[in-house]
Amino acid sequence: MLRFSGAGVSDVGRIRPHNEDSAFHGPYVAVVADGVGGAAAGEVASATAAYVVAATALARFGDDPAEVLVRAVEDAHASIRAGVAADHELAGMATTLTALVSDGKRIVLGHVGDSRAYRLRDGTLRQISRDHTYIQHLVDTGQLDASARFGHPWSNIVMRSLDGGLDQALDVTELEVRVGDRLLLCSDGLSDLVPDDRIAAVLRLVDPHSASAVLTQSALLAGGRDNITAVVLDVVDGPLVVGDGRLLGALADVRNVVDPAAVHALR
Repeated sequence: MLRFSGAGVSDVGRIRPHNEDSAFHGPYVAVVADGVGGAAAGEVASATAAYVVAATALARFGDDPAEVLVRAVEDAHASIRAGVAADHELAGMATTLTALVSDGKRIVLGHVGDSRAYRLRDGTLRQISRDHTYIQHLVDTGQLDASARFGHPWSNIVMRSLDGGLDQALDVTELEVRVGDRLLLCSDGLSDLVPDDRIAAVLRLVDPHSASAVLTQSALLAGGRDNITAVVLDVVDGPLVVGDGRLLGALADVRNVVDPAAVHALR
């Protein structure tokens, strides 16, 4: 039965006053969400989205993972809208979301925004999510060479996210994975500062916790100008295990979740 074995780290970085990243990782679901909005409570958006997606995946383990992701993100989007409706000071909050869900046989990626998912296989790194950014648009339309994306001053312009509006768009992709693959979910606080060759080198470390910690330290050494979250997961084949997991970043504080009483179900 396919599942994840891994570890994660979320760090506030060197500049931001608080952590607007949220993450969850367990044997069958992993999520990274990067809140947008600063004073408009990006940490509420990210924690709420990460909670709803993780809780839905845990509750519906064994169902079609693509359907689970679509429904979970619909519910997450509704929760964010409800939060804005209940407290107008939250108007403008939004979040990226990158999530992996397994039913034991398949692994599906759900993605919106500019957090990223990578796969390391046989030492070779591949980005398996597509950035929903203005820079990616320029690359797709031939106006910018792909090699110029890293460190570009417009790299933080996100064109799609989960927010308080009516529309949301999610990329859903069934992954071609095999036992022994290593997967990384990360916020742009890592990918904007640490180049792919360094990410690949660190992901070759044997221990997932060491890899996530060293990736985070690499981003801090590169300036740490944003919150940094890295979740490193090995794809393993093993018996069914209890589907609990670990809460990281803003999700670790239940006050950031629109429905804080429910977050205890993840612990």
